[in-house]
Amino acid sequence: MGLFDKMFGKGATTAQQDSNSQQRFNELKGKYQSVLNIIEQQEVQLQNLHVENNKLFIRGNAPSPETKDKVWDQIKLVDPNYDQDLTADITYDEAKAAAAAAGGGQGQGKSGDNLSKISKQFYGDANEYMRIYYANKGTLRDPDKIQVGQKLTIPPAE
Repeated sequence: MGLFDKMFGKGATTAQQDSNSQQRFNELKGKYQSVLNIIEQQEVQLQNLHVENNKLFIRGNAPSPETKDKVWDQIKLVDPNYDQDLTADITYDEAKAAAAAAGGGQGQGKSGDNLSKISKQFYGDANEYMRIYYANKGTLRDPDKIQVGQKLTIPPAE
C-alpha cells in the first residue's frame, strides 16, 4: 500500500461515506501524482488528502518557503486551471514547523495497534493518523505498519 492510497484528515470520514468519492479520489490522485511525489520527496507534512466538493483537497505545511514554491510550481505544471478540480492549501509556517519538530508527547505501539487507532485515541479522529506518521517518518516506512513496543512521537493536537 502506498503512502497516499487512502483519504485522511478532517473531512475524510465524510468523503469516504460517499460512494463516488473513492473513484473521484483515485482519478484526481492520478492526475496530480507528480504533485504528491514532490510533496513526499520534499517532506511536506500533509494534514488532509481527500475529496471535498468533487475536488481533491490537499492541506499541508512545507518545511521551507522554497518547498512551498516547488509544490505550487508543480501544481501549475499539471494544470494551470487547477482550481476546477483541486483545492490546495500548502503553507510554510515557521511556528508550525518548530512545533512539529518539538513533538507533543510519546506513545508506544501495542499488539493490534495501527496509526489510525492511536490517532483516534489521541485526537478523537482516526483520519488524523498522518500527523503521527510525519512525526515518526524517520522510523516508520509505512503508516499501516508499526511494531509492538515501538516508541512513537505524538504531535500536539491543534
